[in-house]
Amino acid sequence: MTSDLVYVVAGGALLLAIVLPELLSRWAVSSPMVLVGVGMLLGLTSLPDGLPLDPQANRAVIEHVTELVVIVALMGVGLAIDRPLLVRRVRSWRPWGPTWRLLGIGMPLSIAGVALLGWWWAGLPLAAAVLLGGVLAPTDPVLASDVQVAGPRTGEEHEVDEEDELRFTLTSEAGLNDGLAFPFVYLAILIATEGLSLALVPTWVGFYLVGKIVIGVAAGILVGRVLAYLAFRSQSASLRVAERGESLLALAALVAAYGVGEVAHGYGFLAVFACAMTFRSAERSHDYHAAMHDVAERLERLLTLFVLLVLGIALTRGLLESLDLRGVAIGLGLIFVIRPLAGALSLGAWRAASGPGLTKGEKWAAAFFGVRGIGSIYYLAYAAGEADELGTDWLWSTVGFTVVASVFVHGVLATPVMSRIGRDRDRAAEEEADEEEAAERSG
Repeated sequence: MTSDLVYVVAGGALLLAIVLPELLSRWAVSSPMVLVGVGMLLGLTSLPDGLPLDPQANRAVIEHVTELVVIVALMGVGLAIDRPLLVRRVRSWRPWGPTWRLLGIGMPLSIAGVALLGWWWAGLPLAAAVLLGGVLAPTDPVLASDVQVAGPRTGEEHEVDEEDELRFTLTSEAGLNDGLAFPFVYLAILIATEGLSLALVPTWVGFYLVGKIVIGVAAGILVGRVLAYLAFRSQSASLRVAERGESLLALAALVAAYGVGEVAHGYGFLAVFACAMTFRSAERSHDYHAAMHDVAERLERLLTLFVLLVLGIALTRGLLESLDLRGVAIGLGLIFVIRPLAGALSLGAWRAASGPGLTKGEKWAAAFFGVRGIGSIYYLAYAAGEADELGTDWLWSTVGFTVVASVFVHGVLATPVMSRIGRDRDRAAEEEADEEEAAERSG
């Protein structure tokens, strides 16, 4: 590909990134679907000659690029959530109940389901099976914009909260489970490098499952509080960047939170999300949060554009060469069976809602829309750098296929399903209002 053609392709791709969200808003087609499709078409031409597409030879580049995309998305997600979550206020944890159930019940069930299918049916080594479960378990904050909250509501005098329970549940799950998948990725690495033994249990549970999570969250809260103090309450006018609307603080925050979390040996992904949530809790209704979210969202869109185009090109340039029936079955089984069942069990989707929260239909939708994406690619690249047996061509093909299948399946269904659920909720609210009005008149 000549340098001139690179500019042509890059310009066209950027134009797509600008116009697609609004252009496709009324259609059952998502921006990721179009970008992957464009990449696949480019892969069939002579344009991408010389691009570094081999995941084995370019593992480190893939790891760091996808890592950046995820942390940018996590900052945007943390700033977008209106519902407060305060560590010391237990009452604020209760409205997050569906999120905790998806994380504490649904996610381990999904990991166990994929791992068991990979080990027992596909014949994978135990370490590879556990890794596949951990890699494919988290829902993605990058590619799930069609089913997530739109952004922070600011400029209101009262305490803001989420109005759409379904979008809030899917957004908060995506924000938290990227970091919570890491313990299982590390478990696969430990099994591959040290072998399976009871001696691994205390180390894995004490440090990787509990310690690194606590450290990551604590680091994020610390960075978020320091930056919030400087931005909103510093005695120095030059440091109160919120007054000037300097929204690039979002980039400083995500890099600082991730760096502090990782240096402290915690999970950096959790640190970024915790930092964003903590920063948002300060002056919650301030317009500055919307400005910061806008910066993170635009950067995420550009980075995602690049990754999806390269992924599409790779699909038609050899990424799926090692894909077989086992990989197809595991990927589709996760999307259509394992995740929906695990989510339904964790949310009690067969029961009607007894009060405020998710309705029965919304529970099934939350169980189904477990979008897989860029985070899965990052985890696989990271694990492959720690143990060679965890970076096989078959694993790359299976994960790549699952991500793309999720992009198309969930992308096609997101618009009609979310629209239908929105109409049902509006109708229910109107009926409830009519019933209250009738009761007042009769009384």
